[in-house]
Amino acid sequence: MNLISSLGERMKGGFHGLRAKQILLTLLIFASVLLLIWAWDRNAFLTSFLPLQIQLLRPSPDILLGAPVVTSIPFEPDVNAKKYLSPVASNRNVASEQKEKPSDVVMPTVPSEGTTPKTENQDKSISSNDRKKVIGSPEKEMLHEENLGSETKPGIEKKVSDTGATSAFAPLVSEKIENDSSIMAAAKKKACNYAKGKWMEDSRRPLYSGFGCKQWLSEMWACRLTQRTDFSYETFRWVPHGCQIPDFDGSSFLRRMQDKTIAFIGDSLGRQQFQSLMCMVTGGVERPDVLDVGREYGLVKARGAIRPDGWAYRFPSTNTTILYYWSASLCDLEPINITNPTTDWAMHLDRPPAFLRRYLHMFDVLVLNTGHHWNRGKINANRWVMYVGGIRNTDRRLTEITKAKNLTVYSIVKWLDSELPKYPKLKAFFRTISPRHFFNGDWNTGGSCDNTTPLAGGKEVTRDDSSDPLASRAVKGTKVKLLDITAISQLRDEAHMSRYSIRGTPGTQDCLHWCLPGVPDTWNEILAAQL
Repeated sequence: MNLISSLGERMKGGFHGLRAKQILLTLLIFASVLLLIWAWDRNAFLTSFLPLQIQLLRPSPDILLGAPVVTSIPFEPDVNAKKYLSPVASNRNVASEQKEKPSDVVMPTVPSEGTTPKTENQDKSISSNDRKKVIGSPEKEMLHEENLGSETKPGIEKKVSDTGATSAFAPLVSEKIENDSSIMAAAKKKACNYAKGKWMEDSRRPLYSGFGCKQWLSEMWACRLTQRTDFSYETFRWVPHGCQIPDFDGSSFLRRMQDKTIAFIGDSLGRQQFQSLMCMVTGGVERPDVLDVGREYGLVKARGAIRPDGWAYRFPSTNTTILYYWSASLCDLEPINITNPTTDWAMHLDRPPAFLRRYLHMFDVLVLNTGHHWNRGKINANRWVMYVGGIRNTDRRLTEITKAKNLTVYSIVKWLDSELPKYPKLKAFFRTISPRHFFNGDWNTGGSCDNTTPLAGGKEVTRDDSSDPLASRAVKGTKVKLLDITAISQLRDEAHMSRYSIRGTPGTQDCLHWCLPGVPDTWNEILAAQL
């Protein structure tokens, strides 16, 4: 028994000794691990040996200082023209597309010409080179703050000081906030809605003489040469709310456009805007030094044609070129049978005009427009046959003119937007439709516009959105800007050609085109301001 008791005492003592050693060893290992972790966190060299996943999970100094993390997802527009057959797609597909990409446009159902339906607010499209101008909706303001960087966030000075950072950093951040606040204020000022404002009488108008600008102005649009005796329509100036349109000076404009080319491509209203700008720049005075450079752009009168497809003039003093190309539909047109002089023409709804594709790289300012040739009568008279995807259209839904026009407008805007990154200096505009003012009928059914009292229907535009839903929605989310002239022109029914003409013969009234000098001068003033 004594032997057994002695053996038990020895085993008990050995057990306690072993347990003490294990505890001591465990404590030493734990302290070593803590020391190693502390060393890794303090030593950048040792930290580099951490696995990549662990490194990515480690908080950055910015987060430790309380700075927000900015995540930016670039927007890449889909330029596949087939996608823009969606004007004739189901509403469900359009809604689904909007949900996936908020910046995509909604295909509108455009009413007949001459109406002014309500629409959503026009987008202030901003170029990628000038992100600081992104001001407008709350979503855009949030994007603006993110793009400015974490230093510009309100309250960051407090966050920095709370961390115990050096006090010398706070004034730098404060100064940055003040600088970026001034940038935001300037951006808000630049984001003017020129389509919202009022007409005011101005004794300094017109900007040129309807008698004197014969070098550029077509006689059929020079109302001073007709039987019209009231010219009060010439004396009004558009004044936008909250911003100013600088006084137009031809010499200053040419200096601003030094070594640049301004191109108008569209229908006869685009031609009026082109002639208006030529008269404004020259002050309606003869300029024998201005060169006709139409041949450089293939703008020569073809055999048997009444006129060339456009005109191009260059001011040698500043090497500024102003041109116009006739493309009433903004579709690419090509003869179906080139050997037949009376052949039909393929009207490619999803293809930009060949002239635009060929010379786009030579333009610095581009203004597109279309609208009043989109009716069955003119399409048939021009022998235009609709094509989509390079083949004759077989989709019955596109036989509806409104939907065909939608497809073309969306297609050309998306194509142009996809080309703009190649030409960062190019400023592209899509001009909204010019309103018609036929009362008691249409152009061929006795419609008239006899009013000669300026602003009889009001002088002010208070709506924020555009009166041309198709154009405004087409440019939304793109770098193509909107030249919005519809609502302001809608108030000027007294400024059309009306019944007046050079020969003074009775007939149909022209309540589509404008007297010059006149309303298109204002379009160019807004264009110059947006440039």
